[in-house]
Amino acid sequence: MRLTVSILALSVASGAAFAQNDCAAGKTLTEGTLTVATGNPAYFPWVIDDAPESKQGFEAAVAYAVANAMGFSDDQVTWVRSSFDQAIQPGAKDFDINIQQYSITPERDEIVDFSAPYYSAAMAVLTRKPVVDAGLDTSFEALKGVKWGADAATTAVPMLAEIIQPDEAPLLYNDNADVVEAMKAGQIDAALFDLPTALYLGAVVLDDGVVLGQFPAERTEKPDQFGMLFEEGNPLKACVDAALEQLRADGTLAQLEATWLSETTGVPVIE
Repeated sequence: MRLTVSILALSVASGAAFAQNDCAAGKTLTEGTLTVATGNPAYFPWVIDDAPESKQGFEAAVAYAVANAMGFSDDQVTWVRSSFDQAIQPGAKDFDINIQQYSITPERDEIVDFSAPYYSAAMAVLTRKPVVDAGLDTSFEALKGVKWGADAATTAVPMLAEIIQPDEAPLLYNDNADVVEAMKAGQIDAALFDLPTALYLGAVVLDDGVVLGQFPAERTEKPDQFGMLFEEGNPLKACVDAALEQLRADGTLAQLEATWLSETTGVPVIE
């Protein structure tokens, strides 16, 4: 009797796995393999040590979670590299999906396809170490008291007014580059950027940059959303969208985001 039950259970489990694979059947470049592209190189915290096959890093982990949800095992995932600009050109692709912080925009969507969003970029506070040493922390009292700057054309302006409500009106600039230069010159103490931009500016552009904290994405007006990129008309999009919906519903995406974009980066959430 136990043997019969075990065989029945195995049959049901196998059937579920085959059902998951049904959606992707005949829709990948190589049958039974999911070919995923990332940048060359791929950077922290999206991929750790430029090794996506390690599943370490937010986008590497998301790619494997999506693959598993579609019925692919880890060893059925193959990685290739592409430049950012190369992938968003029209035409045939050498990958099934490409994941490297592609913002979903109407202009891009005319020449390639995007999945449902796997990440909505939170707004983050970028400042410099001398400002932190002088007492700036993530309390709203401290945030209100510093000199803010912002790109006049971005959602940072209304967010500053509605959430932080600084004591002094923020200085407005033409673009993000001007905001960073103003920070270098000591004209402003802090600025709001989406988290990926803040991480880059803090690590690469500013010698003493500090990403002080990030606001929950739901508190950001029209957050920048990242989607996996496909060749235009790729039927695999529906399968990936279904997998992402499953991962969103069961909390997997939220957990991966907390692990790789908060705990790993050390950027706390400002509640």
